[in-house]
Amino acid sequence: MYRGRSVGIVIPAYNESGFVGDVIESVPEYADRVYVVDDCSTDDTWDEIQRHARAVNEASEIAVMDGGAASETGQTVAGGGDPGGSGQFERRVVPIQHEQNRGVGGAIKTGYEHAREDGIEITSVMGGDGQMDPEILDRLLDPIVEDRADYVKGNRLVDPADREEMPTFRLIGNGILSVLTKIASGYWKIGDPQNGYTAISLDALESAPVEDMYEYYGYCNDLLVKLNACELRVADVPVPSRYDDEESHISYGEYIPKVSLMLLSNFVWRLRVKYLARDFHPLVFLYALGAAGSLAGLGRALRNVTPTDDAEDSRASSLPIALLGALSLVLAMIFDMRANEDLEERDFE
Repeated sequence: MYRGRSVGIVIPAYNESGFVGDVIESVPEYADRVYVVDDCSTDDTWDEIQRHARAVNEASEIAVMDGGAASETGQTVAGGGDPGGSGQFERRVVPIQHEQNRGVGGAIKTGYEHAREDGIEITSVMGGDGQMDPEILDRLLDPIVEDRADYVKGNRLVDPADREEMPTFRLIGNGILSVLTKIASGYWKIGDPQNGYTAISLDALESAPVEDMYEYYGYCNDLLVKLNACELRVADVPVPSRYDDEESHISYGEYIPKVSLMLLSNFVWRLRVKYLARDFHPLVFLYALGAAGSLAGLGRALRNVTPTDDAEDSRASSLPIALLGALSLVLAMIFDMRANEDLEERDFE
């Protein structure tokens, strides 16, 4: 328990042999439940998870049942299942193995669903690669305990020293996706959306469509969009960067385009759900007018690149259309910012 709230930790792991065991051992003592999800690793990750889980459970004087039970959801839960919702559990660490690789988002989704079934009041995510400092977990838990947020995420870009620790290619990619995520999610003040060090309340897990969460690496961006559509509060807290000997499984050449397309789809979905289906706001039409005007103006300009008199006239006539589109987009973003300003907090003190 942490300040009277039950706490769960989800640890997704894919080929993290040599790292995930230390992460399990480092989980703070106040964590009531630890869901370690092996996403069908091809190395010794599963054996390492089971070995360290057994050691932690025995040290906590919690009975452990041997064996595994295959579930209908394509998972193996070592030791069988536990009754949830009572706040008291037979085991502190629960090893879960996917029978097929689903991606880090899929592993976190599995952990979230188990925590929701167990009635855990706050669930945090700590990567299996050891990049997330367990000693500062309380920074993510406090805003939820104090009812200032429903979802809290770390931000590695607040301190200039931390930004210098981040590899250049990650910093550039993060910057691009940060801007796209602000637009798609409606959380305009929230930064570093790629940071997976997070905490979420039980209310948020029950309100947001977590079962539909994106299973690729853009899961954290996707979840922000879903939280905003449900009018849930998000807080940003500073966390330091930690880069050791772990290897990234992300291919940025594939990652950025794929997540960008996902964010475009999510952006349209959020506008439809939040500003048309549940309520009405004219910013939807401003976004539509802005996109149409900008694309039409750009298209006309590109079609007339040959330096002729007709082309000059066409480019001149396309300028007002492009300016109208840009102005409409800016106004739509301003309205969107104002509509969501009460849903976000930056806890940088």
